Amino acid sequence: MITSPLTLKRMGIMGMNQRNVDYIARYNDRRYYPLVDDKLKTKHAAIKAGISVPTLIGKVSHQFEIKPALERLKQLNQFVVKPAQGSGGKGILVITGREGDYFLKPSGEHISLMDVQRHISNTLSGLYSLGGRNDVAMVEELVNFDPRFNDYSYQGVPDIRVIIFKGFPVMAMMRCSTESSDGKANLHQGAVGVGLSIATGKSLFAVQNDRLITHHPDTNKSFEELDIPHWETILTLSASCFEMTHLGYLGADIVLDNELGPLILEVNARPGLAIQIANQIGLKHRLETIEAMEHPEMSVADRVQWSRDHWS
Repeated sequence: MITSPLTLKRMGIMGMNQRNVDYIARYNDRRYYPLVDDKLKTKHAAIKAGISVPTLIGKVSHQFEIKPALERLKQLNQFVVKPAQGSGGKGILVITGREGDYFLKPSGEHISLMDVQRHISNTLSGLYSLGGRNDVAMVEELVNFDPRFNDYSYQGVPDIRVIIFKGFPVMAMMRCSTESSDGKANLHQGAVGVGLSIATGKSLFAVQNDRLITHHPDTNKSFEELDIPHWETILTLSASCFEMTHLGYLGADIVLDNELGPLILEVNARPGLAIQIANQIGLKHRLETIEAMEHPEMSVADRVQWSRDHWS
C-alpha cells in the first residue's frame, strides 16, 4: 500500500485538513447544508429536480404517529426505515421479508412488530441522528438491487459513491458489504471499496481494511469482472446533484434497482477520503485540474463527457 510521504504527495493524496479547508469550507456554502444533512429534504429536492430516488412510503415525525404507521407496515413484506438525519449507515433497518408475524432482516434474523416500534421510537428520540437531535423516521420501499451484483455483496445492498466537484465527476467507487461489516456498505466497518473507472465504470482496484484484495472475502467473486451497468446514467445523476444542492464539493451515493435502474440514496457535503485508497490515486490533481478550467455554462452532459474523456 501507499505509505511514504513522498509517494503520497506524488499521487496527489489529499488529507482531511486539506479537504476541509481548501474544498469543503471554500466551495460548500453552509446555508445549503440542511438540504443534504436531512435525507427527507434531499429526497424532496431530488424529486423536484427530476432526479430518481427510492420511493417514500411515509414518514413518522412524532411518537403518537408510530402506532398508525405500524398498522401500515403490518401489511408490507419489504421496507426500509432510516433516520432522516442519520450518518454512517446508523439506524437503518432493512426488512426483506415476512415469516408469520415476524419480519426478516437480510441476515435472516427474525424481529417482532414491537422491535420495529422500538426502532422507530429510538430514531425519533435522536439515537441515530447527527448530534443526537430529535429526528424523523423515513419509511422507503426496499431497493431490489440488480442481481448482477449478487456475489459482490454479503447480506446487503452495494452502493456507488461518486465525488463531484463543481459539477464534474472526479472519482468513483462501489462499496460492497461483507460479513465483517454486518451487511453494511461501510468501509470503516470492514466493507470492500472497489475503485471504478470514471471513463467506463469498470473496476480498477479493490480494498478491504486498507489492503488490496482481488476477491470478495465471503463469496470469492473476483472484482476484476465487475463492470457497472447504466454508467452514463449514474454519472449524470451524480453530476446533477451539483445544481440540486448548490454544493461545489459533494459525494453522491447511488444504488442500482433491478427495475428502476440507478437511484440517488443520499448526498453528502463531507464525503470521506477512503475513495482514494480504493482508486490507488489521490483526488488533489483532479480537483486542481478542474479549478484551473474555465467552464461557463457547461451542461450536465458536457461535464460528464469531459470527465469520461480525461480520466480512466
